[in-house]
Amino acid sequence: MAQEIERKFRVTATTYRDLAKGTHYRQGYLNSQKERVVRIRTIDDKGFITVKGITRGATRLEFEYEISVADANEMLNDLCEQPIIEKHRYKVAMGEHVWEIDEFHGENEGLTVAEVELESEDQEYPKPDWIGEEVTGDARYYNSNLIAKPYNKW
Repeated sequence: MAQEIERKFRVTATTYRDLAKGTHYRQGYLNSQKERVVRIRTIDDKGFITVKGITRGATRLEFEYEISVADANEMLNDLCEQPIIEKHRYKVAMGEHVWEIDEFHGENEGLTVAEVELESEDQEYPKPDWIGEEVTGDARYYNSNLIAKPYNKW
């Protein structure tokens, strides 16, 4: 069984940019119901489809498969809920953990969040100085919810 355990935080500074190069992501949702999210994503020249279950605490089921970038782009443009999420992701390694920092664009411009994946919900992890308030349980910060209620409309 595939599980994802992650903690999510607001970001308070941009010093992480000195530690990693950003990569452009486009993503959209074929289904954004909390019980079964189906996401389409492009990262550079690769496409992916991801199915996620409901979040319980900081844990949920997750299954991800690579698909052709042409198929992913067609689904993003023609099938996914709008607006599509566009963001730059920075990956910063700290010890045995990797922080993923997302700077959102478009209707979510101004929002920057960071997440760290864990082996268990009680696992300890380093907190960089650019980490702010934890928002793990706040559904407004789920990418799938940023389509219906973009950050610029909060």
